[in-house]
Amino acid sequence: MRLFTLWYGLLSCVLLSGPAMAGGDGLLEPKLRIAPSRSGPAHVAVTLDACMGKTDMRILSTLLEQNIKATIFVTGRWIRTNPEAVAILKSRPDLFEVENHGENHIPAVDYPTKVYGIAAAGSPEAVAKEVDGGAKAMLAAGFPAPRWYRDATAKYSPSAIAQIKTMGYDIGGFSINGDSGSLLGAKQTEQQFARAKNGDVLIAHINQPTHAAGEGVVAGLKALKARGVVFVHLNEGMQAKAAAVN
Repeated sequence: MRLFTLWYGLLSCVLLSGPAMAGGDGLLEPKLRIAPSRSGPAHVAVTLDACMGKTDMRILSTLLEQNIKATIFVTGRWIRTNPEAVAILKSRPDLFEVENHGENHIPAVDYPTKVYGIAAAGSPEAVAKEVDGGAKAMLAAGFPAPRWYRDATAKYSPSAIAQIKTMGYDIGGFSINGDSGSLLGAKQTEQQFARAKNGDVLIAHINQPTHAAGEGVVAGLKALKARGVVFVHLNEGMQAKAAAVN
């Protein structure tokens, strides 16, 4: 029975979430690409995680000044401690698409383990609580109901992905890791952003104002704009992808 459950969870993940990379720990890191532009400038989706702690105003100010669209994944923890940034995100829905990063920044793994040193949810019930708690925090703060979910670490157990999908969410994967959890240096982060091509989804962090990676995110964003890249939200990019298929 356990073997069947694991097989079913993996099959569901493949069917519902697209390609994913499995590590030696058996966890999946879903990959995601948006619809590429059929003509003209490249389309790229920038996604930024607001996990906990403070807000990197270097990045937020750049998005505002450069008029760059971004999808921001927020946790309940971050919402509670960043009222000024929350107000900015709410004031510019044209630029900021805000999505669910969970209530307390807990990996969506439904058995006891640690991911990058962070204790996982540990059960299906705890996964559901983390997802629901994040959505409730968003609604209480005045954000629209989220469609996308990205957990802490962006790694999942196959069965947790299937569970989250049944809760009505798409999984917020990515195709380029821009800052490796905000641990890269500025130049390395800028180089990761420079890799972005038509249809890519970038992931980086907007909650580490003291890290050098934030400087690289700023430089990377400006360089992409100078290249003529068109920045789109995840919902825009995936709606265009669905339309192209149909």
